[in-house]
Amino acid sequence: MSEEEKVYRELQKHLDRQAVGYPATKSGVELKILKRIFNKDEARLAMHLTYKPRSVEHIYETAKEMGLSLNHTENMLDAMMKNGAIGHIEREGKRYFCNIPFAIGMYEGQLNKLTPEFIEEIDEYTGGNSFGLAFLGTELPQMRTIPVRESIPLSYQVTNYNHMTDIINNNDGPIVILECICRQKAAILGNPCQQTTRLETCMALGDMANNLVMSGIGREISKEEALEITRQNEADGLVLQPSNTQKVEFVCACCGCCCGMLTIHKMLPKPVEFWSTNYYNKVDSEKCDGCATCVTRCQVNALSIDERLNVAKVNLDRCIGCGNCIVSCPSEALSLTKKEKETIPPVDSESLYDIIMANKKGLLGKMKLAARIMLKI
Repeated sequence: MSEEEKVYRELQKHLDRQAVGYPATKSGVELKILKRIFNKDEARLAMHLTYKPRSVEHIYETAKEMGLSLNHTENMLDAMMKNGAIGHIEREGKRYFCNIPFAIGMYEGQLNKLTPEFIEEIDEYTGGNSFGLAFLGTELPQMRTIPVRESIPLSYQVTNYNHMTDIINNNDGPIVILECICRQKAAILGNPCQQTTRLETCMALGDMANNLVMSGIGREISKEEALEITRQNEADGLVLQPSNTQKVEFVCACCGCCCGMLTIHKMLPKPVEFWSTNYYNKVDSEKCDGCATCVTRCQVNALSIDERLNVAKVNLDRCIGCGNCIVSCPSEALSLTKKEKETIPPVDSESLYDIIMANKKGLLGKMKLAARIMLKI
């Protein structure tokens, strides 16, 4: 193994020890991906970060063997952040940097940098068992599903972090609108989205939005435009998936044909076990006329028509409570039902990854997870 290969292998091992993990494969494709995202010196510096934000001064002290000045260290970190390789926050004028997962994180940071060759490497890596078990084997998922606003009954008490209008209105920083990288990837491969023709559908808020503004990625928008884009996303039947935190940093607007998350969902026998959602759909069989509008509207294959009764039925192992089928039902036969136990997301991303890290599965845990998925139990 060459000296360069050793550096990237050490970085892979380091990232794999973080909250979500970045496991190795037999083919070594994970190293090819790292080489596209980090140069050799950046790879060495990234090993002095963890998933918990560290100050520039702290990173400089731990990386002294690299012979960098404090200013050079900060410049390198800044370049890595702008390249989507690492995370960054600023508090009271002081800057902090951290490692981020491959997904959701480094992959999304490669917006507008995808090529057919790069996509082939990404698909090989994310389609493998090692990545799948690392991604699904977390105590809490990195994303959650919130329902479209018109589907929520007025009788429900809805917390502001579960309501898209409140998420936008309560945001005190910039809001950045982005092209969906999943749709961009699908278009490059000649498979344009079947759900929407719009490109700008996904939003960043808070620290993530600040980073994108500094990086010149995406487009900063007003709260009014953000609310209008949300309305269009809901009209197009896209699933709203924010970060699984009370302080929301991104909101993906996902379709079943392009979205990597929903593609994984449709492959699993009982996907709701790996999802964070507080609602599910319920059918009033007396109102339902079996028109199947809901079946075509559903992005996760949770609905079907009972041929004997000619009414819709819901697979509760698959329904993520997005509410898209409810607002499109012509006979008003569907309703959103709140689960008995509400899942409250962690306050912020650091808290989320603390929980994931504290409950990280070892080899035995991953083997049990793999067996559950294979045996469909």
